[in-house]
Amino acid sequence: MALLNMPRMTHMARMRGRSFPGQTEYEQTLHDLSEASVNRNFDPYIDIDWDAPELAIVPDDPRWVCNPRFDPIGRHPWYQAQPLEKQIEIGMWRQANVAKVGLQFESILIRGIMQYTAVQPNNSPEFRYATHEAKEECQHTLMFQEFVNRVGMDVPGGAWWFRRLSPIIPLAATTFPNIFYMGVLAGEEPIDHLQKQFLRSADTQHPAMTAVMQIHVAEEARHISFAHQLLEHKIPTRGPIPRFLLSLAMPLVMRILLGAIMVPPKQFWDTFDIPREVKKDIFWRSPESKAMRQEIFGDVRLLAERTNLMNPVARVLWRVLGIHGRTSRFRSEPSYAAQ
Repeated sequence: MALLNMPRMTHMARMRGRSFPGQTEYEQTLHDLSEASVNRNFDPYIDIDWDAPELAIVPDDPRWVCNPRFDPIGRHPWYQAQPLEKQIEIGMWRQANVAKVGLQFESILIRGIMQYTAVQPNNSPEFRYATHEAKEECQHTLMFQEFVNRVGMDVPGGAWWFRRLSPIIPLAATTFPNIFYMGVLAGEEPIDHLQKQFLRSADTQHPAMTAVMQIHVAEEARHISFAHQLLEHKIPTRGPIPRFLLSLAMPLVMRILLGAIMVPPKQFWDTFDIPREVKKDIFWRSPESKAMRQEIFGDVRLLAERTNLMNPVARVLWRVLGIHGRTSRFRSEPSYAAQ
């Protein structure tokens, strides 16, 4: 009986043999995220009325034109000089492909999460929340594919190398979990940033796109929070050399996946006969696109500061990769507040 009355050691304390700063708050946060997943979740076939007349996708709908305020393609003079019909077609292809890339990324994430949960010990708070997240990501892949099917564009999604490496990337979740969760942020932060921008112009864009983005942004907030919390508490437990290597890995992972997520694949540029110089302007030569590239990772730079990964060498690497910039004062700080 005395043994039964002994306080249970938490997951991370058992793994390390000691407690760590912020342990109680960390485990409470994961519990709260798990409860939120139980009490507030979405089903794309219940919460989106795909057959509603207002969600019908028809040709020549100007609401598919790329928004010049938020979309780097939409603000380029070459795009604006095209006939309206071509602008619409480009916009439909663009949005369908963004959804397809999101599907492919979340498929990688689901497989990696299941790898990660398989090696968690009993009573692990990460096990429960990560499994909730995987379930939600499965719903997102259903939602994205339904959207792609209804738009009717046969889009490939990510670049060829991203698709080829898809079976391998999830293996990092058990071998290099910190780098895997950096990759989670590298994929989720750009998509979240772009979709929040689009939602600010929801009154002018197609409602099917708005419905998909609203669900995705709502649930991704929890997923992004989990990745931040996990890294913020796991990285400080590593030794000096692993932390230094992680400080270099972070900006590299961010920059590589930024290109995979944000830049349309070769088929896009070929299909619409877009000049190479225009592509270079849009990604990432123009001042506006450079500013967007830097703005996207403000929260990640905050994480790097909090975990002491923003050392002098890493800071230079962030700058060389073109993703340096102002660090967020707090997570999810609106970009307009950062100006």
